[in-house]
Amino acid sequence: MLRVSVLSVDGKPLMPTKASRARRWLKQRIAKVIHNDLNIFQIQLMQSPETSHTQSIVVGIDPGKLYTGIGVQSAKFTLWLAHLQLPFNTVRKRMDQRRIMRRGRRSRRINRKVVFTKRAHRQKRFDNRCHGSRIPPSIRAKSAGQSTLSGELCANRELELRVLGEISDIYPITVIVYEIIKANGDKSFSPVMVGQKWQLGNLRNDWGDENVFVIEGWKTSQIRTQLGLEKQKHSKGDTVPATHAVDGVALACSQFIDYGIVSRQLMGWRGSVNVTSAPFAVISRPPVSRRQLHLMVPAKGGVRRKYGGTVTRHGFRKGDYVEAIQAGRVYRGWVSGDTEKRVAVSDANWVRIKQFSAKKVRLLQRSTGLIVTGTKVPVHVSSVV
Repeated sequence: MLRVSVLSVDGKPLMPTKASRARRWLKQRIAKVIHNDLNIFQIQLMQSPETSHTQSIVVGIDPGKLYTGIGVQSAKFTLWLAHLQLPFNTVRKRMDQRRIMRRGRRSRRINRKVVFTKRAHRQKRFDNRCHGSRIPPSIRAKSAGQSTLSGELCANRELELRVLGEISDIYPITVIVYEIIKANGDKSFSPVMVGQKWQLGNLRNDWGDENVFVIEGWKTSQIRTQLGLEKQKHSKGDTVPATHAVDGVALACSQFIDYGIVSRQLMGWRGSVNVTSAPFAVISRPPVSRRQLHLMVPAKGGVRRKYGGTVTRHGFRKGDYVEAIQAGRVYRGWVSGDTEKRVAVSDANWVRIKQFSAKKVRLLQRSTGLIVTGTKVPVHVSSVV
């Protein structure tokens, strides 16, 4: 049975309720529908409830290099599943392109026939060969458009933080379980280990050491098997719960069941949890290019046109969810570009649908920095005691 997330009058997350009760509250006008960036159906009470007690709700995060699985679980219900598509490959290509452009500029600017001390370049401000525990951009995956104390908001590990922050505004989260890996050799040498350590530091700073737990992959596999959840080990890029979201559910369930001493002479699984059907979402960031003053290669006549950025000349922003009409047909998608008179609209995979006249494009939702799609997908139901 699907559950509907509920907010109190002051916006505090409460325990999810039955869909029938939510419909009754809406009909009686004691609740209203609230929008959130994850497109999870949610209501907010318009009067104070009799009680605001909450039960334990756990978020399980199965991080990866290209994909991340997330599961939100209570003792009786699976509340939400997500498949995060991470921009690792896109960022690697852009970093390579940036390196080529920088080298090209240096070669044009610096006269290498002049003595080194008299060349037209600045002196080094830091030793860029001494990285230490620096996180590579491909792991951290920088994204344009938003800022933090460390620079620009990132989209790989920080996409997990962004989604987790949205979840905490929807459900009364109590515990976070994060899957870790162990690499042989020096931990500071492995980019994945460095990113993992950095992420756990963020989670513990935000949620406290007592509310963040870590589990190794082999234990996740055991829990998943015990729950009867099937894992798809081929085609890891498929946007289905069986690829990564089931691991998120298994991680969350680790707070309700464990393997240990059942009696003086017996080992077994203790505790109980129900894995039920739940909404499933696929989340990615719109791959908008950062604003550049010009392209790499000059056009005819030596002119380089402006490239990138999020602003269009028709009042839309790249990443806006819009509705467009052409030849009597209605299309919906995300703004991905523009020309003098037209707006380019793309689907969730950022593949262009068509270019539409700007006058026939209607804004449905401003860009949130996320592309969220998905449907209600049934997950295997299991009860463990």
